[in-house]
Amino acid sequence: MFAAQIESFPLAQAFTISRGSRTEARVVTVRVTRGGVTGWGECVPYARYGETAEGVAQAIAALPPNATLANLPDLLPPGATRNAADCALWDLAAKQAGARAWTLWGLPEPAPVVTAYTLSLDAPETMEAQARAHAHRPLLKIKLGTESDMPRLEAVRRGAPRARLIVDANEGWTPDLYAALAPHLLRLGVELVEQPLPAGADEALAHMPRPVPVCADESCHDRASLPRLRGLYDAVNIKLDKTGGLTEALALREKARAMGFRIMVGCMVGTSLAMAPAVLVAQGCDLADLDGPLLLAQDRPRPLGYSEAGVHPPTAELWG
Repeated sequence: MFAAQIESFPLAQAFTISRGSRTEARVVTVRVTRGGVTGWGECVPYARYGETAEGVAQAIAALPPNATLANLPDLLPPGATRNAADCALWDLAAKQAGARAWTLWGLPEPAPVVTAYTLSLDAPETMEAQARAHAHRPLLKIKLGTESDMPRLEAVRRGAPRARLIVDANEGWTPDLYAALAPHLLRLGVELVEQPLPAGADEALAHMPRPVPVCADESCHDRASLPRLRGLYDAVNIKLDKTGGLTEALALREKARAMGFRIMVGCMVGTSLAMAPAVLVAQGCDLADLDGPLLLAQDRPRPLGYSEAGVHPPTAELWG
């Protein structure tokens, strides 16, 4: 049977994007128990997609007790609810078999993956201080998405002159604003810009220069998203809370690669339990942004390991 629990994890500091701020990660932990064995998974419901923790918990409670990875897409649409159930079923299968999840499904044994560290949207001087404090990290992700982003870009580059940079506008720019900023993104060494325009108004990208590769985030959910993204984006950001779990995320990765997209694997702000299956998707990808646990004041027991090599695969005690 399936069970869901709403949990809150405090953040180390307020986290701000163009749509608002938060001081905690509110997640739904899902468990599925069969034959005395329990698998678990986590999702982060996202208001941008009309999701709530309470709605996820209700949908999980309504699942038939014998739901499987094969029929889950028939029971739930892509999104946070299906993600938590899907990942819990992966974990359950691994525990029942006494094998690691990647072995069970014939995936390569995972290795550590370099991950971005996200700098919250703030005043330029604060973002410069954030950048300076994290300048030792190999890859920084800058949250932007306002009409006053140029000073923020310059400030972060001053604070971390040698770090690799990616930018996430969270749908906050207009075509004119993106066009004005694009040459400066290139000048400042930005490697990728995520979702500069709103998902419902991104057709303008087909007719605009893209001096820095542009990545679809809010515009890309699962494999069904891909056909309309061709010619608009150079990369896609795969998040399990959008795809509906690890099963679809792996399929999306392979189809996107076959279509010529670069691959980024990202996350919502969640715990190590949410990141653990995403580490499998991130193997061999172009960029990873799996820093959710690094933004928390408190994580799960037996959390993921982070080092200079990046985020490490989960132990069997955590997941899979």
